[in-house]
Parts: sequence; structure tokens; C-alpha cells
Amino acid sequence: MGIGEAAALLGVGMAAGTINVVVGSGTLVTFPTLLAFGYSPVVANVTNTVGLVSGSLSGIHGYRTEIGDFRAKRAGRLARLIAASLLGATTGALLLLVLPPKAFKAIVPALIALALVLIVVQPRLAKRIAARREAAGDGSRDRGWGVLAAVYGTGVYGGYFGAAQGVLLMAILGLTYADHLQVLNGVKNVLACVVNAVAAVLFILVGTFGGGPAVQWGPAAAIAIGALIGGQIGARVGRRLPPKVLRGLIITVGLVAIVSMLV
Repeated sequence: MGIGEAAALLGVGMAAGTINVVVGSGTLVTFPTLLAFGYSPVVANVTNTVGLVSGSLSGIHGYRTEIGDFRAKRAGRLARLIAASLLGATTGALLLLVLPPKAFKAIVPALIALALVLIVVQPRLAKRIAARREAAGDGSRDRGWGVLAAVYGTGVYGGYFGAAQGVLLMAILGLTYADHLQVLNGVKNVLACVVNAVAAVLFILVGTFGGGPAVQWGPAAAIAIGALIGGQIGARVGRRLPPKVLRGLIITVGLVAIVSMLV
């Protein structure tokens, strides 16, 4: 890995770390960059997953107060949400490792397109969530197994690829709990971190001992350092970024990724 590649991956890692903490679509920045440097889609995905774990951890640290507020009220519920994410991530990561690389290359453009649609509709979704929260007052709509199933499904998606899983989680949490959005964003960061960490561990183990796609440690380290810094930026000042500018950047990069995988 040359100096230019390392610098580029450090930069996009920082951007992804910031984006993941704020909205949760950082993969749409780092994944296309890895493709542009010539890595195969599956190798780029496992490398990206490992690299972005540090950003998730950084985001959790930045939102530790909000996470503590949620845990104080619903410690048991938070534990069950984490368990659902863990199981979902394991399922999704195993699917990535079991299915042939051609399947990933065929499926991922559709997943990226889905992620871009979610990002486009996110403002409307946020308004609906706010309206339901206002109607609920201080209560919540904890649907038990229903919300756990939805979080599990998001974990499967995140373990397999992961772009915009944060958008999905925010929709699920926002429609279920009446807590402040920043509190739910903290919980989102916890669940996304669980998914990324579980998938990363499986990818490392299988790539090292099981003959699976090998993590490229140089690029992963560059992304990790950038994401670690970006996670702190996202937790402190990322909320001030103009939403339209952020969404426009993510959509542009996502479209480039789709084109790069189809040609």
C-alpha cells in the first residue's frame, strides 16, 4: 500500500466515522474507495468492516451520556436489543462467507441502491418519527418480539454488507421508543458497533484459519485510524453538518459504487 492510498483511506475513514455516528452510511464512502484501489468486492467488504469498528467504538464513547440515560430506564431491553444485533450480525456474516463471491457482487448493487433510497427518504421518515413521538408523549411503543425481530433483520443486513444500517436502526428505534433522538442515536451506535464487531471477528477468524477472504490489514488500519478520529468528530460537531450536503455526498459516492460494480 502506497502513501497515496494510505492517505486516501485515512481521509475516507475519517469521513465514514463521522457519517456513521451522525446518520450511519459511512460504508458508502469507504467501500467504493477500496474498489477504486483494485480490491475485489468481498475483500473490500471484509476489510472495510474491520476498519470501521474503531469508529463505532469512538461514537459510543462520544454518546456515553445518552446511552447511559437509555440504559437507566431500560437495561433489560437494551441487553435484548444487543443480543438481537449479535445474532443478526452472525447470520449476515456467515451468509457472506458461505455464499459465492458472484452472489455478493450481484446482490450488493441492489443493497447500495436500497441504502440510497433510505437516505433520500430519511427526512420524511424523521418527520413521521417526530410526529409519532409527539403523539406518544413520554411513553413508548415497545412491541417486544416485533422490535427484536426488526433489529435482528437489520443485523443480518449489517453483517452481510452494512451500508445505511444506521438509518434502518434509527427508524426502528424512533418508531418504538419516545426518547430524545440523540438518546436513540446513541443506542443506534451501540447496536451498529455490535454488528460491525461480530462480523469483523468472524471475518478475521475465517480469513486467517478457514481459507476465507483475507482482511487487508494495511488498508484496514488506515480506515480504522481515520474512523476513530471521525467518530469523535461525529459525536461532537457532526450534528452541525448541513444534512442536504451530507446526503448529497453519500448519494454521489453510492452511485459511483454501483457503476463500478456493474461495469
